[in-house]
Amino acid sequence: MKPAISVLLLTTLIGAGQGLFLAYYSAEWLLLLNILPATQGDYGGEAAGLSFLLLAAGLAASFFHLGHPQRAWRAAAMWRTSWLSREVIALPVAMALILAYALMKLTQNDPVVFSLGSGIPLTLSMLAGFGAVLAVATLFVCTAMIYACLKFLRQWHSPLTVLNFLLMGCASGFTLATALAALSEDTRFDYFSGMAIMLTLAALLSRYASLSRNRRLRSPSSLQSAIGVHHPRIRQLAQGAMGGSFNTRAFIHGYGAALLRLVRRGFILLAFVAPVVLLLAAHPATPSIFVIAFALQYLGLLAERWYFFIEAEHPQNIYYQMIS
Repeated sequence: MKPAISVLLLTTLIGAGQGLFLAYYSAEWLLLLNILPATQGDYGGEAAGLSFLLLAAGLAASFFHLGHPQRAWRAAAMWRTSWLSREVIALPVAMALILAYALMKLTQNDPVVFSLGSGIPLTLSMLAGFGAVLAVATLFVCTAMIYACLKFLRQWHSPLTVLNFLLMGCASGFTLATALAALSEDTRFDYFSGMAIMLTLAALLSRYASLSRNRRLRSPSSLQSAIGVHHPRIRQLAQGAMGGSFNTRAFIHGYGAALLRLVRRGFILLAFVAPVVLLLAAHPATPSIFVIAFALQYLGLLAERWYFFIEAEHPQNIYYQMIS
């Protein structure tokens, strides 16, 4: 299938924004529980603000592949049956809660609501953040299930699709958090970098598993089933139309195997291998290296998402495979 650039930007930007928020919110809880050492400055508000901007940028990008953007609100109408509608609802909810969390942190208008256990203060921002975590988790599932629920696209119809979206979004978010911690000399740097490495390696294993699975898939359809003629010997001479159509433009990418192999190797290197190497080799005193690690990872994830769409083989392509 041919992906729209706006969809690539949407899924990768909101993934990084979700992961960034989860990184700083989880670190805040670890600070409260005295698992992480105290930090001199609290940059959770700034990080949440950046997370909101990434989500907003992804939302803005999504409008470019709509035929009638003024009717975008109607996408939420089918929330009972459509994962797309659920995503349309979950995204602004997550943005609103993350923005509320950021504003309370930045303005320091954050009253204590009650205390947990041995006197752990639970502030209003922590409650908003918990709601944001639920919305972010829902958004991850909704975004991935838009593709994983399509049974006829067997490359996508797998639990690995949901796992890949979750792990790659969190990995990019934690890598960005590592870069921000290095720039601000945040003492939570080790936590962010360690989690970024583990999540990136987990994402690599998960994506490799999906690549291996898709490589072994064999289509249950054939020329006979595509046209409803069950003669044992059928040879297609033309696609059945004088020129192109929506079917050939949207579902047949036309790229050669050599290019696809190059992109596959490229995104594995950029999205997974290079960031891990840089995170392991760099020192907090050189924050530019971590910025480069995030930039490379994001470019790799764009390539990965492009390949994700390209590798999906629509059954109708059996009928349109001969373009004359």
